[in-house]
Amino acid sequence: MKSYLLIVLFCVFLLNSCGSQYSYKGQTHIVRKGETLFSIGWRYGKNTKDIAQWNGLGDGSLIYPGQVLRLYGSVVNNRRIISATSKPIRKSKSSSSVSSQPAPKWLWPTKGYINVDFGEQPGTGTGVLINGKAGQAIYASASGRVVYAGSGLIGYGKLIILEHNDTYLSAYGYSASLLVKEGDQMKEGQKIATMGEGPERKPRLHFEIRRNGKPINPQQYLPVR
Repeated sequence: MKSYLLIVLFCVFLLNSCGSQYSYKGQTHIVRKGETLFSIGWRYGKNTKDIAQWNGLGDGSLIYPGQVLRLYGSVVNNRRIISATSKPIRKSKSSSSVSSQPAPKWLWPTKGYINVDFGEQPGTGTGVLINGKAGQAIYASASGRVVYAGSGLIGYGKLIILEHNDTYLSAYGYSASLLVKEGDQMKEGQKIATMGEGPERKPRLHFEIRRNGKPINPQQYLPVR
């Protein structure tokens, strides 16, 4: 009995000496002027609702230049006594693991065929490159809300990101002109941009679909041509 108490007291001493929380080595991001939560989530492949939750941002609109955002899950308080009857702590699920809404019905975003597949170069590898002609129309592949329209993300040129539901986003990069602005509600097949030059200075559209912040192959969703 005495040895058991000594073990418990020793564990308590170790926990108190380590501070009030487990350390977590993860990424952070310093918000720059013009950035939105969606552009930050896109850069790091994170679900924007997760980032908002991890940083206590509510609906995600409360960001400002110079703000430091955590890009990892919440830490766990460890001010507790370890005993033989202690139960393991269950990690809380992130919104991305809980949220799983169905995919919309996708349309091809422009005329032309894929000439650079998902994961291949040139390009970012996070989507596909569709060839075409300079200035040709680019359409919303599914109905959704414009959550980003700009050129602040390196490697995408002029980019539009549409949010279709809590699970799915789509992106349209290397545009010559953007015909929409953030907050616009778009219908499937509605014109949103014109095609510009992509890698190798060829007219191309970078088309990307993300599920819970992670890039997935668009070819598994686009209709067969």
